[in-house]
Amino acid sequence: MCRPSRHQRETYNGHKKVHALKFQSILTPNGLIANLFGPIPGRRHDAFMLAESNILARLETQQHIRGGHGYHLYGDSGYPIREVLISPYRGNLSAAQQEFNSAMSKVRVSVEWGFGKMLQLFAFLDFKKNLKLHKQAVGKTYAVAAILTNVHTCLYGSQTSSKFDCIPPKLDQYIHNSE
Repeated sequence: MCRPSRHQRETYNGHKKVHALKFQSILTPNGLIANLFGPIPGRRHDAFMLAESNILARLETQQHIRGGHGYHLYGDSGYPIREVLISPYRGNLSAAQQEFNSAMSKVRVSVEWGFGKMLQLFAFLDFKKNLKLHKQAVGKTYAVAAILTNVHTCLYGSQTSSKFDCIPPKLDQYIHNSE
């Protein structure tokens, strides 16, 4: 987003050298954004956002209810390894670990397709000079774009749903389950 007139330090992301609000998203194999947490100030690390969202505890509870058969998330190397969260192996890797990282890297690209779809449908989200924190609801705009991207995916599918051969729900099912 555009550099804000107030709270510049809060929103400045030194890693990417931009001012931003950050969101944490979970994209499912059917191409839907199943969980969107945020916004949080751009200076915060992804691990902070993960802790604040409490998503791991919620998924671990579901895992135990299902007798250990539940969902697993795959995150980039910025995330810790947990019971329900897998991230790439680091350090001196065996051939099997390198193969796993390579295979998961190819799958992780599908998450980027979901973000790319949102930016394709709502290109103004990628134009930082137009996103002004104290003049418009930047965070709400992003959240609405995520919902409308899900609606588009329900109607027309997505690159992710095609890759995993996982059909998204019909629009009326999505709307009904979102209530």
